[in-house]
Amino acid sequence: MGDLTALRGQLDSYEQVVVAFSGGADSAFLAWTAHDELGAGRVVAATAVSPSLPGYERDECAALADEWGLQWVEVATDELEVAAYRRNDADRCYHCKDALMDALSPLASDRAATIVLGVNLDDLGDHRPGQRAASERGAVFPLVDSGFTKADVRSASQRLGLRTWDKPAAACLASRVPYGTPVTLSVLREVEQAESALGALGFRELRVRHYGDLARIEVPLDRLDDVVARRTEVVDAVRGAGYRYATLDLEGLRSGNLNDALRPAGRPGSTSGS
Repeated sequence: MGDLTALRGQLDSYEQVVVAFSGGADSAFLAWTAHDELGAGRVVAATAVSPSLPGYERDECAALADEWGLQWVEVATDELEVAAYRRNDADRCYHCKDALMDALSPLASDRAATIVLGVNLDDLGDHRPGQRAASERGAVFPLVDSGFTKADVRSASQRLGLRTWDKPAAACLASRVPYGTPVTLSVLREVEQAESALGALGFRELRVRHYGDLARIEVPLDRLDDVVARRTEVVDAVRGAGYRYATLDLEGLRSGNLNDALRPAGRPGSTSGS
C-alpha cells in the first residue's frame, strides 16, 4: 500500500526537484504532491516535447500546470536524431530516457535539483530499459520508494480530487511500433493521427499498432462491439491517417504487449506498460 506520508517526506528531503511530467496519472500525482509539499519555488514540472509525444498530451500537461499552479517548462528532446533509437531494438526506451536526461540535467543542475520520475512498483515487472537509463543518470523514483502501485496512485489521486486519477495509461507513440521496425517521423505522425481520429469517435482507451500499411486497433474488450458497429467510421479514420488496412485485435487492449516478442513463447508480459 502506497504511503503518502512517506512520499511527502522523501520529496521534502530534496532541496528542489524537477519532475518529468508527461501528464499521465503517475507523473501528475507526483507533480501535484511535490508542489503541494514543497511549494512552487522548489518544484519544476518539465514536459519533454518531441515527435513521440502526441500533441494532445502536451496540451493536457499545459492545462494541468495552469489548473494546479505548477511551475511548468517544456524541454525539447532529440531522440529521433539517435540512430540506435530509430533502429528500434529492445533498448529503444533506453535511448529515449537518455535523451530525456540530457534535456533535464541542465535544468536540474541550474537549480541544484533532483530529477524525479513517476515510476511505480508495477512498472518494475516489465521490460523497461528506460528506467535503467534514468537511474544511471541520477534520477530517483519516489513512488517506488514509498510503495505505490498503479492502483495506489489512482486511489490516492481520487482521494485528493485529482482529475487524472482515472486517466487511461499512455506511452510515447514509438511504443506502437514493433521492435525491428524503424521509428521515423512519418510513422509517428500516422499513429498520432489515427489515434486522434479514433479518439474523436469516442474511443478513449486505445492503441493503434503500426504494421506498415496495416493498423492494428486495440480497445478494451467491452468496446470491441462498438468498433464493429462503427466500422465504416473507424476504417475512414484509419485510412485518413495514411493506412491502407484497419484490423481489430480480438484480444483487446493489452498495454506493453509488444514486449511479448522479447519473451520465450508462452510467457505473456505485464499489462502495465505501453
